[in-house]
Amino acid sequence: MQRWRGLEDIPQDWGRSVVTIGSYDGVHRGHQLIIGRAVERARELGIPSVVVTFDPHPSEVVRPGSHPPLLSPHHRRAELMADLGVDAVLILPFTAEFSKLSPADFVAKVLVDKLHARVVVEGPNFRFGHKAAGNVEFLAEQGRTYDYDVEVIDLFVRGEAGGGDPFSSTLTRRLVAEGDVEGAAEILGRPHRVEGVVVRGAQRGRELGFPTANVETLPHTAIPADGVYAGYLHVEGEAMPAAISVGTNPQFDGKERTVEAYAIDRVGLDLYGLHVAVDFVAYVRGMAKFDSLEQLIQAIAADVQRAKELLAV
Repeated sequence: MQRWRGLEDIPQDWGRSVVTIGSYDGVHRGHQLIIGRAVERARELGIPSVVVTFDPHPSEVVRPGSHPPLLSPHHRRAELMADLGVDAVLILPFTAEFSKLSPADFVAKVLVDKLHARVVVEGPNFRFGHKAAGNVEFLAEQGRTYDYDVEVIDLFVRGEAGGGDPFSSTLTRRLVAEGDVEGAAEILGRPHRVEGVVVRGAQRGRELGFPTANVETLPHTAIPADGVYAGYLHVEGEAMPAAISVGTNPQFDGKERTVEAYAIDRVGLDLYGLHVAVDFVAYVRGMAKFDSLEQLIQAIAADVQRAKELLAV
C-alpha cells in the first residue's frame, strides 16, 4: 500500500481512483463498511482505492486544545486499512490555511485535480470544507459537474445491548474512558490498543514479583479508565497474555498516570526501549489502595489468575 503525506506526494501520472475521506480514527466497524465498499468498487472498476485522512485531527486546528483522545495512531490506521485492501492512504496536513478551503475548492483541488476521483464513498453524516459546510448532497452535486459518482453507506447500529447506537469513534472513546473495553471492542471489531515505548519506572512490580512493562503512550492516546485489565502485550510480533494496570499507583501515592503490563508467566524479559502495543480485552477490577504490601501482592496474584481465566491461558 502506498502512503502519501500531502498532495505533492501523489504521483503525477496517478489515474482515476475510488476515494473515501475521513479522520477514520479507530477504523471501527462503521469505517470498515465504508472503506470496504470503496475497495470493492475500485476492484469492480479495475482502478485503485484511496483513503484521504488528516493530521492533526481537524478539531485541534479549528478549536485548539480540543484534540480528542485518539483510538489509533496514523501508522496503525494505515495497517488496518491495508488489511482491508486499500491501495493508497493520503494524509493531508490539516493547517489553519487548509481549514479555510471551501467545499468546492476541496473537491476541485483534492478529488478532481490530484486523485481524479471516479467514485467517492462516504457515510451519511460526512462533512467537509470550511466550517464543515460541505455534505454528501453537495459532493454529489459536484460529481455531476466533474464526472464522479457518490455512494452513501448507511452505518450499522449496535444491538439492543448497546441501545441501538450507531458505530462511532465518539462512542468508542466514551466506552474506553469508562473502562468498558469489551463494549469498545464490539464497535472496533477487535480489542482497543495503546502503543508506546517501554521506559524505566519505579520498578516496584519487579520488587513485588510481577515485573511490568511501563509503556510511555503516544500523545493524545485514548487510555482506559483506571483499573486492572486482561489483555495482550505485543512485542516484536509476539502477543503475550498480560495483566494490565492503568492508574496513578495509589498504593505508593503516585501522581502520574501510567499503563503497565505484566506478561503472564514470562521470565527475564528485557523490553526497555522497545516499541510495544497493549490490547485491552476485559476489565478485571477498579484501582484500589490496600492496607499492606501483603494484601497488594495477594490482589495482584488474584488479578493475574483472573486474567488467565478471561484469556483462557
